[in-house]
Amino acid sequence: MARTKRKVNPILPVAAPAEKPKRVYQAGGYVRLSVEDSGKPGADTIINQRELIQSYIDSQPDMQVYDLYCDNGRTGTNFDRPEFERLMEDVRAGKVDCIVVKDLSRFGRNYRETGNYLERIFPLLDVRFIAVNDNFDTLTAERSQDGYIVPLKNIINEVYSKDISRKLLPVFAAKQRNGEFIGTWAIYGYQKCADDHHRIEPDPETAPVVREMFQWRFSGMSYQSIARKLNERNVPSPGRYHYLKGNSKSEHYANTIWNVCSVKNILSSEIYLGHMVQGRKRSGLSEGRKTCRVPKSEWVIVRNTHKPLVEEEIFQVVQQMAERAKTTYHERQGKYDTMGTTPNILRKLVYCADCKRPLVRYKNVNSSKGIRYYVYICQSHADHPASCPKKYFHETKLIEILWDTLRREIALAENLDKLVRQYSKSAKAVSREAEAKREIATAKQAFRRAEMLYDSLYQNYADKLMTEQEYTEMKRQYRSDMERAQARLEELEQRQRDERQRTTENPWLTACDQFKEETALTEAMAHALIERVEIDAENRVSITLRYRDEYNSLLRLLAAAGEAVPV
Repeated sequence: MARTKRKVNPILPVAAPAEKPKRVYQAGGYVRLSVEDSGKPGADTIINQRELIQSYIDSQPDMQVYDLYCDNGRTGTNFDRPEFERLMEDVRAGKVDCIVVKDLSRFGRNYRETGNYLERIFPLLDVRFIAVNDNFDTLTAERSQDGYIVPLKNIINEVYSKDISRKLLPVFAAKQRNGEFIGTWAIYGYQKCADDHHRIEPDPETAPVVREMFQWRFSGMSYQSIARKLNERNVPSPGRYHYLKGNSKSEHYANTIWNVCSVKNILSSEIYLGHMVQGRKRSGLSEGRKTCRVPKSEWVIVRNTHKPLVEEEIFQVVQQMAERAKTTYHERQGKYDTMGTTPNILRKLVYCADCKRPLVRYKNVNSSKGIRYYVYICQSHADHPASCPKKYFHETKLIEILWDTLRREIALAENLDKLVRQYSKSAKAVSREAEAKREIATAKQAFRRAEMLYDSLYQNYADKLMTEQEYTEMKRQYRSDMERAQARLEELEQRQRDERQRTTENPWLTACDQFKEETALTEAMAHALIERVEIDAENRVSITLRYRDEYNSLLRLLAAAGEAVPV
């Protein structure tokens, strides 16, 4: 019996596709140094890295700079770095689609995590990665079945880092035992000797400040009062002082002020007695561990290595005062436990309207009346009264205000939810939903047809029912048909999801609905519905609610539908 010839779909003439515009990448330059930038000429400084990256991006016709991200004094053995996290936030937001670094070691020295970014995360996010000095570009790099060859270089980088750490640790330990200073910069009150950076001497600018601090404390002044007095005199805090001197390049220290912690650290350090105190932290890089604090019993203390700034008698009295204050604090702990405690349900929500710092929840006890209450105060004002107006707001009053606001918000959502459900049953909404379903069904059918034709091509070719040229051309056409059908299907399904999120699945309605049975403010409710609370010097409360875009979108939809929206 003669074989029946299979039907072959003819190739229809297709218009030449218009040339796609060339992609222009939004590049984020990433810069990192493991230690604070020394600024020495010729060194691998932050400035040198920035200039190299900026010059490279400027020379590329398919790139433009979106932003530069700088982690100064951050290790490359992990990715817990603030500027790297900001870079990744911009990547996920679609603002950056190309990352440029000087070389792979600047990006990271941990080969597992670096390889994970290169092999999985960046391809998933459609992000191009370039290491300039390594001549590596994911857009042009060859990729084998096992991935890029670059992870091997990162293994070398990581091993190199650990090897250097392992070799240097004994050297540093020996210097510490000899009383040699090995820090990046000297503690506040001292400076490195010009002729020997392993020795320290009093800093003429800050040594008088330290002496005065000990005298104030010796005379009975509190840590808080000392911090305030220094801030009122505009004396730079240790971090700000090193920033102003150029020792530290981190912007984090640019505007730091004196606080209780910084005062305590100075008034408890034996360095001011003329003894070298080091080894308070231990690096675990060579062993694959993070840097950790060391118990005081294991510190390396070498006596009489430099000129003291305070007399032994004064220093010991100050320590005794600290010990008595510590004992009193521990004795008071638990004293008022019978009054009970109240959980902080507004944690990380309440801020100062002036300095924008989080307000501190402060516990007050009136022992004579046997009552306990909480207030919110501004730490900036506590540290430096002139820097920010005073804030003193009772928590109970704030919770009443927030509960009243959210109760009305939930009631409004309940009323709008009824209108939304009425709208979703209207002829217009039902028609739109039906049309969307028909379009999706048509797109699915078009995709299945293109997929079926594509799958049948090879058998037709194998049965010699078409030439190789016909097979190649039809394969390309059907694949293009499949891609267009898939793109159309995804567009329609996304449009359907967007429409539902504007109405019955509106996130604002969903969030409010889960709290409609509550009779008081809860922690879950506060964090689900409130973005931020600010309190100013006049005790005015400003509340920023979540889901404002979704709420306004719903109002526009109902207004367009002619629904009367409750206010």
